Amino acid sequence: MSAVPADRPSLRVAGPDDVAEVLSPEQERPARIRTSWSAADIMAMEFAPPKWAVPGVLSEGVNLLCGPPKVGKSWMSLGLGVDVALGGKAFGSIPVERGPVLYLALEDTARRLQNRLGKVLGSRKAPAGLTLATECPPLPQGGDQAIAAWLDRNPTARMVIIDVFAKLRGNSAPGDSAYDADYKAVSRAKKVADDYGVAFVLVHHVRKAGSDDFLTEVSGTNGLAGAADATLVLKRARNQGDGVLHITGRDVDENEYALAFDPALGAWQMLDGPAEDHKLSETRSVILRFLRTAPGSTPKVIATGVGLAYDNVKQTCSRMLADGQLAAEPGGRYRVPGVTAATPVTGVTQPVLTCENGSDSASDSEGDD
Repeated sequence: MSAVPADRPSLRVAGPDDVAEVLSPEQERPARIRTSWSAADIMAMEFAPPKWAVPGVLSEGVNLLCGPPKVGKSWMSLGLGVDVALGGKAFGSIPVERGPVLYLALEDTARRLQNRLGKVLGSRKAPAGLTLATECPPLPQGGDQAIAAWLDRNPTARMVIIDVFAKLRGNSAPGDSAYDADYKAVSRAKKVADDYGVAFVLVHHVRKAGSDDFLTEVSGTNGLAGAADATLVLKRARNQGDGVLHITGRDVDENEYALAFDPALGAWQMLDGPAEDHKLSETRSVILRFLRTAPGSTPKVIATGVGLAYDNVKQTCSRMLADGQLAAEPGGRYRVPGVTAATPVTGVTQPVLTCENGSDSASDSEGDD
């Protein structure tokens, strides 16, 4: 076990923190982690569950958070950092364990950080456990050691955020292919994350061209997503508040989360229900929500239950069946694929919704689908 070098590169901390308190050359690095076992040995081992910074979303290891410019990645990163440092609820709904967080805001100034932090905090007190830094050496030039020094000083740390990763990845080695360079860049961060069992969030961009597979939208080669433990892609239409966070990874189930962004608070909030509901027209979303609680309903029952015109619901159900969003049952009844009912639904389970003039609400909304 070797001592931490006294000349370890430092972080430039934004605020009154004493850099000497952030970096501690007197601390020792963790012992080398064992990397080989017999099959019998590994099957006999007992492992603690993965450490989650945000349960179901951000686990220990490297998490690549990607999205187009100005989509709200930095707001999301800062908000998550505050929530974890305070021990609150991420996205307004997921309880998180409190612990120190390092946020490398490499494109910001102390003044901009203060403005953003004030908006994100609202009435909450600024957490002492959140360290903000605006400069750090590239990983190959000692940035990994600087981050490790902070982790030495904060053994209960929950998360490290690098915003943006391009500022810290460093130059490629001569002769490396683009894939090898991308893989090595993420792997350098991953080694520190794995050594300390901490969630690293690397903020990155996506390509301009969209794709049906969100993984192929990550800017660069497949080496980035291949080396990361999880990849998250944030999508939000320009000038729209709602977005979808796509997630896949080694320790996290592939999923989509519907989110809403509040620019006044700089906050991302998780929306109820599957993300697909929020990507559809209002009429289709209403029908899906109704059928999840009342599978096997006819268009007439649906129309009465949600307060839409019968002809509109009947036509929309037919289109949704053709698009694979609904499944049909005998007797002209519909259900959401994978959702079944023990007995047919024959009555109304929700109150009728009408406009102020008494007419059916949103009767023409399917025309905009």
